[in-house]
Amino acid sequence: MKITEIYSSVQGETQYAGLPCTLVRTTGCDLRCGYCDTAYAFQGGRDMTVAEIAAEVARLGPTLVLLTGGEPMLQRELPALAERLLAEGRRVMIETSGAHRLDRLPPQVIRIVDVKTPASGESHRMQWDLLGDLRPGDAAKFVVADEADYRWAADVVRRYGLGGITEVLFSPVHGRLDPRELVSWMLRDGVPARLNLQLHKYVWGAETRGV
Repeated sequence: MKITEIYSSVQGETQYAGLPCTLVRTTGCDLRCGYCDTAYAFQGGRDMTVAEIAAEVARLGPTLVLLTGGEPMLQRELPALAERLLAEGRRVMIETSGAHRLDRLPPQVIRIVDVKTPASGESHRMQWDLLGDLRPGDAAKFVVADEADYRWAADVVRRYGLGGITEVLFSPVHGRLDPRELVSWMLRDGVPARLNLQLHKYVWGAETRGV
């Protein structure tokens, strides 16, 4: 597998934000979102076996593990890695774009599907049927750049009834949309969603890597 970085921190986003977590960031992505903050993971990386990755995760310690990228589902061996981490007693999450099938993943993996809004330039890549497979412990995440993005996301939440089947996360694009504006829209419309701030950027700064 191609790996950009593996490190321990606290989980910066989702309903699991603030929990100690080991992040395994894979290399490569087939999307080019306009607000991407991890473009450094598009290329490079180093080759690691499943066993090597699992050993590093064990060395770092936290039992919550996030598989992220890039786009982790581009890695052929990712399901095998998830299986091994689960077998070793880890709680495993994946953050994925929603442009790839998740059928190969073990059912115990927590799925965080990043539904691409129009500002990303990649909303046409979404496989919409994935939303119907989300469960209460999973999440649909919407990164919102402006009010047009927000209205689009709120319509998707209503159309698919997401508030009744899974966690719904609305995340403002850091440095582009004031979180206070997003909160005002959410309260105005009663959207069944949780505000999702990128905690690590507030603790360590927006440009700091490996935290």
